[in-house]
Amino acid sequence: MARELNETFGVSVDETTIGRALREMGYRKLSARPRHRAQNEYAVEDFKKLSPPNWRRSTRASTPA
Repeated sequence: MARELNETFGVSVDETTIGRALREMGYRKLSARPRHRAQNEYAVEDFKKLSPPNWRRSTRASTPA
């Protein structure tokens, strides 16, 4: 990002300064959750398909207010 600012506007800004400004604007650094090296992709997909959904509908009928 510092390089882009320099090329576009001709301004030299340290990456720490850019990071502070982005945090003040509400941006956060996100990183992907690491995967285990022995994780089987097909087993994960099968587990997702066979698992029950996390939500359930209420069995009670809604009552008028």
